[in-house]
Amino acid sequence: MRKPAGPKAGKASAVQAAGGCACGAVRLEIDVPARWAWHDHSAASRRAQGCAYATYVGSYRSRFRVLAGEESITRFEDQEAGIARSFCSRCGTPLLYERARSPTMVNIPRAVFAERTGREPRYHMNLGEQADWTYMGEPLAPLKGYPGVMWERPRRKKPSPLDPMF
Repeated sequence: MRKPAGPKAGKASAVQAAGGCACGAVRLEIDVPARWAWHDHSAASRRAQGCAYATYVGSYRSRFRVLAGEESITRFEDQEAGIARSFCSRCGTPLLYERARSPTMVNIPRAVFAERTGREPRYHMNLGEQADWTYMGEPLAPLKGYPGVMWERPRRKKPSPLDPMF
């Protein structure tokens, strides 16, 4: 797998979306609009991102730049799966997801961008691996005594039907 592309001297688009890690050591940008955006429900992305599903934006490598902190980026390569994931070595923020079968593309977690990327995530990948605890839009109510906390009320148990024999 190739290392992530560093700063390019080529012509950039007129509009970019900037992003970075939680500690600020790594800053990156893509030319917008991004190529695509999607929600990945796979177990591998769930573990790597630490959430029910990961949302990514895809960009051509030629439209992606590391602006600062390239020395703070560390990579994990899974040769068997043909993927590489990059993280900030200081704070652990996931930064890149690369696939050997798509060498001209780089995928970036949507959450690292502070601004719009030009694409709304409209695709869902690996729904068959979706976690059974994923929030699916169930009704929520405010939790009394905890401002800003919403909760899912327990479902009422349905009374068991009486046996018609008795």
